[in-house]
Amino acid sequence: MRCTLSFVSLFLVTVCLHAGVGDHPDVKGEERLFDSWIRGQIAYRGLPGIAVGVVRDQELIWAQGFGFADVDAKTPMTPATKFRMASHSKLFTATAIMQLREAGKLRLDDPVSKYLPWFKMQPAEPDDPPITIEELLTHSAGLPREAGPHWTELDFPTAEGVRKFVAGHQAAYPPEVRWKYSNLAFTLAGMIVETISGETWAHYLQQHIFDPLGMNASSVDRQVDGLATGYGRRMPDGSRAKMPFVDARGMAAATGLTSTVEDMAKFVSLQFRKGSPILGTGSLREMNRVRVLENNWQRGNAIGFAVNREKDRVYVGHGGSYPGYMTQTLIQLDDKVGVIVLTNGDDTVPADIAYHLMQTVGEAVAKAAGAGAKPVEWDSSWSRFAGLYRSRNGDTQVVELNQRLVMINPAGTSPEIQTGLTPLGGGRFRFENSTGGGVVGEVVRFVEQNGRVVRMYAGESYSERVAP
Repeated sequence: MRCTLSFVSLFLVTVCLHAGVGDHPDVKGEERLFDSWIRGQIAYRGLPGIAVGVVRDQELIWAQGFGFADVDAKTPMTPATKFRMASHSKLFTATAIMQLREAGKLRLDDPVSKYLPWFKMQPAEPDDPPITIEELLTHSAGLPREAGPHWTELDFPTAEGVRKFVAGHQAAYPPEVRWKYSNLAFTLAGMIVETISGETWAHYLQQHIFDPLGMNASSVDRQVDGLATGYGRRMPDGSRAKMPFVDARGMAAATGLTSTVEDMAKFVSLQFRKGSPILGTGSLREMNRVRVLENNWQRGNAIGFAVNREKDRVYVGHGGSYPGYMTQTLIQLDDKVGVIVLTNGDDTVPADIAYHLMQTVGEAVAKAAGAGAKPVEWDSSWSRFAGLYRSRNGDTQVVELNQRLVMINPAGTSPEIQTGLTPLGGGRFRFENSTGGGVVGEVVRFVEQNGRVVRMYAGESYSERVAP
């Protein structure tokens, strides 16, 4: 890892490069492209400051600050600048719940009332079942979004205030009817963590997540040194109000986290790890798997994580909005690439910035990292496997393209519908498909007798060769 620190015009720039991927010419070019574009965004939109990071597996490949952490003091933005992370807090609450489940202290299908006996909110319909912990973590509980007018008054309720709100209000929908975002739901999940662990939510995070991951700059609801000044939206006259420090109090588990690009990179890297120090691989996979879809089927929720589909790519992550701060993480699990965008303005639209960071630097990093894995070299003798194979279930044609084999259904409606055969070596191939209904991921092999290919196995089933 090589880190450089330099002053450029109005910016303090901290860049961390992982030798190899970070030094790849395409990655460097995309960094320059994104750098030029984001500087334009700051200039033309009058944005205060932005800090970004790009993660590949266990490395922070590139991190940079643009603009100012404090405009009046001209304090440069850096990857070490602290931000109120807002709803990213939910990812840590969900992680805490999964830790407690791994310890055998709760089940995801447990009713919330098992741990919070006072939780007796009036249901949306008389015969609604009890709300479960999983429904809290997937925004499928049907609960009100908030626990009072705190976003308007910037005065968040205490835990007692939350309990009073619950007692006097009704659920908006029955559980499992639709995806409905709820800060109240994650507030309750945080209270469950506190009840079971006997620790405050802030102390639990420090002991069980921050410290083990080395997230030394992260905290909960503390006015710490190095915190960027938060600014409101840009008004017609170009001015921005400075926003006060706001304590999330009883709703910290939904929105009280403070962190940095460098610390959040460690949490993003956790999603790619096997044998992590804080959560088992199975639990991490479970947290990233979509559980509830929005009605348009383009977005939804895993456990804590938001899930979005953009064209043929699926991303997990989260956004956050708090007075004076907007944040976004975006993670592509297949490529093991994640991006982090932290801003100190109320109108920065970090989701768009994160998307473009992923499409530029993120995609270049993924390609550069993938270039290091050499595929099995094509063997011209594999041409002998091309031909027509037949079973009682139908025919399969193996076709040789340009140094690769594919399968098609010769009776199908389109030759573009293909199954790829990825060489594994020794005349064995992996069945590759975009859908999971077949033997995707399993081995395809060919049987030969007297120098002739006579049979093809796909997984455990086989077809007889009937024509070259």
